[in-house]
Amino acid sequence: MSTRTLRVNELIQRELSDILRKRYKDEALAITITGVQVSPDLHEGKVFVAITGDEEEEIKCLRWLKHNSKDFRFELGRRIVLKNMPHFTYSVDVTTERGNRILSVLDEIAAQDKARNEAQPPPADKE
Repeated sequence: MSTRTLRVNELIQRELSDILRKRYKDEALAITITGVQVSPDLHEGKVFVAITGDEEEEIKCLRWLKHNSKDFRFELGRRIVLKNMPHFTYSVDVTTERGNRILSVLDEIAAQDKARNEAQPPPADKE
């Protein structure tokens, strides 16, 4: 991925987060933009979001994002000067959930090791 594409990704993420926080305070309360990936030709883009709440809340927020995607694109076009403003698709970012699952498994392993070490008698000294 080129440096230009990385800079565009970061800029779109920052501006889209700003739009959500300022214009759509109440609706976007549970939504966090975690990443953006645009194609090199800037025609397509994928926005990764983390949504606080249960599965029903995720579905509701994704529908809301898709329904308002034209408004977001228009506002981004006013804020950012690009030859092409990408058409965005929105998807839930599962990396946070996956990371939390890995951390909980590691905590369980550490607790099992600690319990196993406490259950073993200390080695006898040879004298």
